[in-house]
Amino acid sequence: MFNEQQLRAILTALPDPAFILTRSGRYAAIYGGADARYYHDGSALIGKYMHEVLHDEKSNWFSGEINKALASRKLHIVEYGLAASDVRGLETAGPSEQIWFEGRIQALDFQVSGEDAVLWVASNITARNDLEVKLRMQSESDSLTGLINRRKLLDVLAAHYDIFCRYQTPATLFMFDIDDFKTVNDQHGHMKGDVVLQTIANVCRAELRATDHAARVGGDEFVVLMPHTRSEDALPIVERLRQCIASAVQQLGIKGAGTISGGFSELMADDSSFTDVKRRADQALYNAKRAGRNQVLAYVAD
Repeated sequence: MFNEQQLRAILTALPDPAFILTRSGRYAAIYGGADARYYHDGSALIGKYMHEVLHDEKSNWFSGEINKALASRKLHIVEYGLAASDVRGLETAGPSEQIWFEGRIQALDFQVSGEDAVLWVASNITARNDLEVKLRMQSESDSLTGLINRRKLLDVLAAHYDIFCRYQTPATLFMFDIDDFKTVNDQHGHMKGDVVLQTIANVCRAELRATDHAARVGGDEFVVLMPHTRSEDALPIVERLRQCIASAVQQLGIKGAGTISGGFSELMADDSSFTDVKRRADQALYNAKRAGRNQVLAYVAD
């Protein structure tokens, strides 16, 4: 149907690069993938071995996937990230950032230069991957403040409760809301109220530790999970947060805004689920409001 020249032209025209890779990791041949918007020219790799052009960790990973495909003799599909800087001797023309690939690997029914070999087709899925990451972040984030939302918080709480049950690793939950926030909205408008909420979120990001999880779970309601933190160690953290929030909001010049009330509690051995620690933190928050607001209190059993 096609002569040799036509077959070569067809292979060259393949939209995605197709590699013939031997069991030992040698680049036996490379076809297609000529569009520099999506790929780099890999022709300089032909005849070289993966361990010569890739760092050991990546070289070992690729070799492992080749061996899996050879062992199963079935189509083997993987996803991975790779940048031009990861491959020594690769042409620089092409995307400068890391590319996400879907690799479709099929064992060949014949040997190449005396070795078992696979066909590895690498498709650029960076746009798809970026969209998936964006959609996941949108589903887990509060659109106004950028903090995690209630749905994500519940997942995080469940995970840390499991860790607590298994390893007795402490964690403290802090719940707070804005004092008289309805008055702020009524007197200054919801746009000003939104600025207050965003300012509080920014303070949380700046003052809390990288391991803490801050969430906005409702109108003016916020929750902070502090892993590896006992109740007595949480007190200076949440008190500093209260003071920093008051200072930051007061600088906005919005009369009547700036203070929060909060309550916190540590996970306990007899908790049947993370809802127990939420209930205690909420009770402590109620106690803080009843005691005059603009303060944070630890849960104290009746």
